[in-house]
Amino acid sequence: MTEHGYFSTYALVGLVLLVGAGFVAAAFTANRLLRPDAPSVEKLTTYECGVDPVGEGWAQTHVRYYIYAYLYVIFAVDAIYLFPWATVFADPGFGATTLVEMFVFVGFLAVGLLYAWRKGVLTWT
Repeated sequence: MTEHGYFSTYALVGLVLLVGAGFVAAAFTANRLLRPDAPSVEKLTTYECGVDPVGEGWAQTHVRYYIYAYLYVIFAVDAIYLFPWATVFADPGFGATTLVEMFVFVGFLAVGLLYAWRKGVLTWT
């Protein structure tokens, strides 16, 4: 590949990035110019789930909810890794190796789930 062809590919990528940034800037500008703008006291009030805010905005949340969120993320990542594994598993020559690797991966997740269960995290009280 010549030097001219090498740098022209970077120029093309830069041009695509500039055109994309231009589209985003044009969309935000059109939004600002075309939207209705009539602020009122009610529109500027904090709104949460259809209920007027009462009291302070600071509320403590039990750590259990964060642990449920972490467990969800772990199993979502597990599902993300299982789909590509299933496609590679069908290819010739990858069967036994990918099967062992996936059992190790699912084993680590099972140990984490067992730990959470033994600590009583999964009981809803």
